Amino acid sequence: MTGVKRTNEKNLMIFSGRAHPALAEEVAYQLETQVVPTDFRTFANSEIYVRFQESVRGSDAFVIQSHTAPINEWIMENLIMIDALKRASAKRITTVMPFYGYARQDKKHLGREPISARLMADLFKTAGADRLIAVDLHTEQISGFFDGPVDHLQAIPILSEYVYDKYHHHNLCVVSPDAGRIKVAEKWANRLGGTPLAFIHKTRDPHKANQSVANRVVGDVEGRMCILVDDMIDSGGTICQAADAIMAAGASGVVIVATHGILSDLAVERLKASVAREVVLTNTLPIPEEKRFDKLTELSIAPLIGDAIREVFEDGSVTSLFDHASERAH
Repeated sequence: MTGVKRTNEKNLMIFSGRAHPALAEEVAYQLETQVVPTDFRTFANSEIYVRFQESVRGSDAFVIQSHTAPINEWIMENLIMIDALKRASAKRITTVMPFYGYARQDKKHLGREPISARLMADLFKTAGADRLIAVDLHTEQISGFFDGPVDHLQAIPILSEYVYDKYHHHNLCVVSPDAGRIKVAEKWANRLGGTPLAFIHKTRDPHKANQSVANRVVGDVEGRMCILVDDMIDSGGTICQAADAIMAAGASGVVIVATHGILSDLAVERLKASVAREVVLTNTLPIPEEKRFDKLTELSIAPLIGDAIREVFEDGSVTSLFDHASERAH
């Protein structure tokens, strides 16, 4: 017999940058595989070098890198890894970003501003990414910035299950930190069995980063255990102000829940001193030991990412991971 025999077997390979290797290892464990050994070097002038220690030719490559501080360094490393995979003939490259850097710069508030979230998408496409997986993007529109398939995963099933199991015996109310996230709060309310909704009316100075003022609570929170939900906690000032406003409106307690724990500047001190009885985050971003505190609960996002990677690899449906649960009431 002449000719070339071709195998149709697909090969899933997991790669991790240096930003959050513990999460990548956990995802690989979920998929019953291991992270591909990689040689990383940072030269004296801070240039980054990457070389994979195994052949990636023909592989279905999944690159996991969460954009934590120093964010620009890890984004550049992420891009270099994708470029290396493309040049080494990986068949399909999916970049898995548990936290999408620059997501808050998704539109122009003032003249002569960039739309950096769009620039991010262009950079990853140019580097060679075929597909993007992200968790709880700051806004849905970001998924349209990338010229290719985007799987926008939602942490709400993991977070809401924990909250329901621990607090369902309370008289609950879901509170959005601003009017713009009411749709997310509605999903939470449905997941928790149709609880009432409220939101914080706040103002923000477009000339100052990380600064806003929580003015008042819109909705009835009196006597209720309020679940204050957001996508991220950065400096912690806004969310702690919101918790203060909720308690001032007569709530019986506040639980702060967010997907991404950026925890920059004085965030830990503010959260520790806040009126919230518990702060619930996922591990989309690494939380070092010095930033952990008694009120903090960290939930793993690895099972969700692992399931999504499996569906993509097997040409299944990522949407099906949420269809049966997105509007389910307990």
